[in-house]
Amino acid sequence: MLVSDFNFYLPDDLIAQEPLAERDGARMLHLQRTGGHADRLFRDFPELLRSGDLLVFNNTRVFPARLYGRREGARAQPVSPQNSAARDFLHGRIEVLLTRQICTEPNDWECLVRPGRKIGVGERLFFGARDELQAQVMARREFGERDIRFDPTLERVDDFFAVLERIGHVPLPPYVARADSPRDRERYQTVYAQQRGSVAAPTAGLHFTREILDRIRSRGVETVEITLHVGLGTFQPVRVERVEDHQIHSEPYSISAEAASAINQAMRSARRIVAVGTTTVRTLEHAVRLGAGTIMAGAASADIFIHPKVERGFEFKVVKAMLTNFHLPQSTLLMLVSAFAGRENTLRAYEHAVLEQYRFYSYGDCMFIE
Repeated sequence: MLVSDFNFYLPDDLIAQEPLAERDGARMLHLQRTGGHADRLFRDFPELLRSGDLLVFNNTRVFPARLYGRREGARAQPVSPQNSAARDFLHGRIEVLLTRQICTEPNDWECLVRPGRKIGVGERLFFGARDELQAQVMARREFGERDIRFDPTLERVDDFFAVLERIGHVPLPPYVARADSPRDRERYQTVYAQQRGSVAAPTAGLHFTREILDRIRSRGVETVEITLHVGLGTFQPVRVERVEDHQIHSEPYSISAEAASAINQAMRSARRIVAVGTTTVRTLEHAVRLGAGTIMAGAASADIFIHPKVERGFEFKVVKAMLTNFHLPQSTLLMLVSAFAGRENTLRAYEHAVLEQYRFYSYGDCMFIE
């Protein structure tokens, strides 16, 4: 199966650049897995759930993972009349997006850096107006990825994140063509976010309000929360021609004993399990395979790549319906949705969404697929 099989046309003006005035004000495309769709509002979502459904949320919390700073420039060529660009090279701004903390060393992080080709191993990096955070590049990876080590000047992990809260920026996706604002601190975060650790929001959850949650529970719908920290695997571009050749990054998740018990009980009772977002889908479908048919409580890393298979479809063992936003062309998230609803069915729905001027991506509208 080719990556190009998941392409679609999207005008730039349909890419949402700002959140709506009201969280629950989005439009919602109601898609049937067997075919057919209807235009609705997200406020209709509670009425589409059934008494006895189990609705599963990802309660990860986004932290300000984007840092702007400067590089030491130890390996830069000297400034001269023949090489005047070296001054910008030496003093120009760098950008670092922290993607995953390396557990073996609390000060070590995997990250994306810009300009990627200029920042080599051994380079010193400085962040904040008073160089509050300093780091050294320890290893070089592909596609602008680096391992960096922050200086151990802070005594506790909480101190490190406190500094990030002051000098870091909300890691808005690259298709949001503006700088982050104070408003994004609240809107690029679900109302039920608890566990800090994501560098991108589980965007299907951005539509929920406390009032919507109350309406859902009043209908006899059970809700539980799991945690998957969104990292590089969710938004890394697919750089191969064949879908099967793509290697997805792993992302850490945890499932509490309470959540595992509720999910297993729903599965045994043949109740419908509805996932809020593709990150929740990946967590549940990875966990049930890891537990040989049972969701086990505890922590693990999801490296499952869900996509339509050429010979037979992907077997969803847990999820029976899902809420999701609209995704990038040729992305692993679009492939996951296509595995759930069928590639042709999904792309027809996307074509309809474009014609009807739906808003796309993180701050955009959503789909309910059942």
